[in-house]
Amino acid sequence: MNRYLSRIGFSALASFLGAAFALPLIWFIFAPFNGRAELGLAIPSPFTLSNFHTVFENAFAMKALLNSLIQAFGGVILIGGAATLAAYALSRSSMPGKRAVTYLLLLFSSVVSGSAAMVPIFLIVSAIGLVDSHLAVILVFAGGLLPTAMFILRDFIDAIPRSYEESAMVAGASPIQAFFDVALPVIRPGIVVVVVWAFVNIWGGFLIPFILLRSDNLMPASVAIYSFYSEAGTPIVTLLGAYALLYSLPVIILYLFVNWKFGFRFFGGIKS
Repeated sequence: MNRYLSRIGFSALASFLGAAFALPLIWFIFAPFNGRAELGLAIPSPFTLSNFHTVFENAFAMKALLNSLIQAFGGVILIGGAATLAAYALSRSSMPGKRAVTYLLLLFSSVVSGSAAMVPIFLIVSAIGLVDSHLAVILVFAGGLLPTAMFILRDFIDAIPRSYEESAMVAGASPIQAFFDVALPVIRPGIVVVVVWAFVNIWGGFLIPFILLRSDNLMPASVAIYSFYSEAGTPIVTLLGAYALLYSLPVIILYLFVNWKFGFRFFGGIKS
């Protein structure tokens, strides 16, 4: 009897916690279609698309979504390519102390994109003349995320037996061919992990573009979302909800695409 009561109590508690997390998400989904910003209205009443119409008329906010895509894709390409090559070199090289180098890079990367490092970062970017450019944002994000991406990918590469690449080279393949034909297909799931992780970090980044960019036509959506606040700092909830939903769509689409393509089966095809 006590066992059944405990199960019922656990189920009730789990249901309560699930509802506590689900209700804000439900409101977030339906609020953009609501003519009034009221917490008590889960189902839009009245249902309207005027919030989206107003958001689409905001040229600054819509351009910001494109800017976010440019910065996110630029950073993802740079991080994915550089991290793959660097992680492969660290994994396969015989350099003494390479493990210590990896951990030192990971340690120092934790402050590269932090607020404490923004002053020297701004001075460096200003000295090379890249302030107010997409390239500055991409490079700074890449500098902060690259060491962690290398650390993640190196674990995937370490799991590949060296004998497979050595067999390919014995058969006449060059080291570059062994990398592209043997190692790269196996670590592709790891690259996907890094790409998704880097995209989400850059897409939601606020401080770096806010400090490095000056022109309104270069600002990303993470900064432009504040245009839906009044001069007194009060959010216009209906418009903010509509723009936040649009802002979330690329991340959701990326999640669905990765789930469809890989099913989150992030493992390689070669086992020792």
